[in-house]
Amino acid sequence: MLHPSATLAGFAAGLKFEDIPTNVVGRCEDLFLDTMGSILAGSSAKPVRSMGSFAGQMAPADGPSEDFVRRTRTSPYFAAMVNAAAAHVVEQDDVHNGAVFHPAAVVFPPALAVAQAIGASGREFITACVAGYEVGIRVGEFLGRSHYKIFHTTGTAGTLAAAVAVGRLLKLDADQMLNAIGSAGTTAAGLWEFLRDAADSKQLHTAHAATAGMQAAYLAKEGFTGAQHILEGAQGMGAGMSDDANPEKLVDRLGSRWTLAETSFKFHASCRHTHPAADALQAVMREHGLKVDDIVSVVTHVHQGAIDVLGPVTDPQTVHQSKFSMGTVLALIALRNSADLAGFDQALGDGSVERFRDLVTMELDKEVDDAYPQRWIGKVTVTTRDGRTLSGRVDEPKGDPGNTLSRPEIEDKTRRLGTYQGAATEQEIDSIIARVWALRDQESLDAILVSAA
Repeated sequence: MLHPSATLAGFAAGLKFEDIPTNVVGRCEDLFLDTMGSILAGSSAKPVRSMGSFAGQMAPADGPSEDFVRRTRTSPYFAAMVNAAAAHVVEQDDVHNGAVFHPAAVVFPPALAVAQAIGASGREFITACVAGYEVGIRVGEFLGRSHYKIFHTTGTAGTLAAAVAVGRLLKLDADQMLNAIGSAGTTAAGLWEFLRDAADSKQLHTAHAATAGMQAAYLAKEGFTGAQHILEGAQGMGAGMSDDANPEKLVDRLGSRWTLAETSFKFHASCRHTHPAADALQAVMREHGLKVDDIVSVVTHVHQGAIDVLGPVTDPQTVHQSKFSMGTVLALIALRNSADLAGFDQALGDGSVERFRDLVTMELDKEVDDAYPQRWIGKVTVTTRDGRTLSGRVDEPKGDPGNTLSRPEIEDKTRRLGTYQGAATEQEIDSIIARVWALRDQESLDAILVSAA
């Protein structure tokens, strides 16, 4: 019998477009459009501009792949780097609940960059992205909750997801794919410590995952070997990065359970750990007709992962850090009924946001924690100025598969994100939408936004 790493490699190398259910193909197109909106919205962020400046110094002046941040053409490596950094900065990219992993930011940018470089078709691109999702999500589930406490799974599992997506485009065979996975695993990285300092590292995590994964795939194509048991081996990722790694997760219903279809869209422009509580607070305020001045305190009943990630952020100093502040997110919900990009831009230094932020606390809840990460339940207890204690609950936050976004809602989100701070025009967004909805029939993915010279 093949060991789990080899089984994953064989699946990814052998996956064909015809193997993928129609609903999964459609979902992949949905996620790609959603990601294009996030890339454009993040293109003006300071850390992304720093990445763009670095690319400008190091990258070739022209190339086959689109850099959506600098609106230029460059090599696949640098296009993947800056686009992956941009995809993750506004906190609107997708998430897989069980893996606690954001696949889109590390799968679509390298896959698109390589597809443009080699002239791959839309179907080949979709197949590669599905392979990246299926492997990356399972790696995230395998690494487990203990991994996420210290490591940013999108940076770690994401490196393997990127390697697989690129490897599928390069038509790696099963042995080469296993080598790519081995090389990707040994370079996987990403630590949560940056949150305490409001550092820019989160964008480096996705940029590194996309490019290190690409490097691993191209090296495997050249015969470069990687560890054969990088996931489940005695000194592999599970042993070094987790206390609860479960190898059975790596091959769980592989080929019949399509984890890409389990991925959630992000409705609010903040860390996903804040979304269940945000939706629950909205529900309480709507049901009881509450205004912000009616509220004395809000207790959010959360899983341990939320405390681990959000707990260090007590006094946010940057817009990005404020998206990891439960109090700031709930303040925007209470004050404006929306935690969107514009709201976060205005939140820092806003006295009303700061006052409400101090009314919010997090408490570990056994029911919520037991359900996590498969289910992200939202529960809040609101105390009002007139002495009432009101409870709110949401079992599926907006954007989860059972409470998902329709294609018109995805289009609307893409328009709002894509035109944020003038990143793209309405006409450009309309063109992107049309291209993506016809993705499976495209002969090539050239010139989605940046025309060739």
